[in-house]
Parts: sequence; structure tokens; C-alpha cells
Amino acid sequence: MAHILVVDSDDIVAERAAQVLIDAGHACGWVGDAETAMKVITRRRPDLILLDDNLPGESGTCLLRRLRNSELFYDLPVIMLTAVLGFKEEQIAYYNGAQDYIRKPFGERALVFRVEKLVDARRTRPAHLSLAQSVGIAAAPMPSPIRRI
Repeated sequence: MAHILVVDSDDIVAERAAQVLIDAGHACGWVGDAETAMKVITRRRPDLILLDDNLPGESGTCLLRRLRNSELFYDLPVIMLTAVLGFKEEQIAYYNGAQDYIRKPFGERALVFRVEKLVDARRTRPAHLSLAQSVGIAAAPMPSPIRRI
């Protein structure tokens, strides 16, 4: 069982995706904007995020970039779940760090398959490490580049 957060401003789509994943045995909830998503993610790190690009305020692409630049959430799996149809947008999502891209309307079985495929792949990885730990940087403070004369 994975803990999954759906971030989508369309209540009907978000609720349907959450229900499909709950029926498949996962714990799932949803929020409608990037600001609320960050609050939820910070409070309890999910195992996976399904992220729409068209959100009120900050877009899903901006949220994805913010997660990838975060020391705490750089490795959080993200699947884009969006109605954006362009090939260019899909490539941008992958470039920004999305692990998968699902177009709306989605097939229920396909959604469950792709989510479980990513969750299963993550089970074999070690627990989350901070960015500094994962690249082997010691937690000691960096020396000042300015020398006293």
C-alpha cells in the first residue's frame, strides 16, 4: 500500500483518481492547488504524487521544479496526470523530473498499472536520504571563501 497525493483543480477528476487508487488498495487523498499540496507534502511525505499541470496559482510544472530543487523532496516520485496534449509539454515534464505522464481522460486499469509499476520500482530503493547524504557531502559547515589578511 502506497500513500498517494492527487493534486488536481478538477474535483471530479481528482476524486475519481483517488477512488480508483483506494479501490486498488492504496491510501489516497487529493488537493486542488500547489500551495495546499506543499503544505500536505511537508506535513507527511507521500510515496507518490499525481500532478496536474493546470492548477490555479502556481502551475504543476512549477511545483514539480520546486520539488526537484528541494533538499527534502528532490526524489519524490511524480506522475503528471493532465489534459495537456502537446508532445512538447510532455517532454518538458520529463525534463523537469516527472517519472511518467498520463493524459486525461485516463483509463482506470492503466492508471493503477502505472502507479503500481512506479511504486514497486521504488520499494527496492533505500529509504529517503537528504540530498547532502545521497551525494556524500558531510554536514560540516562550508569554509568561508573570504580569507582574512
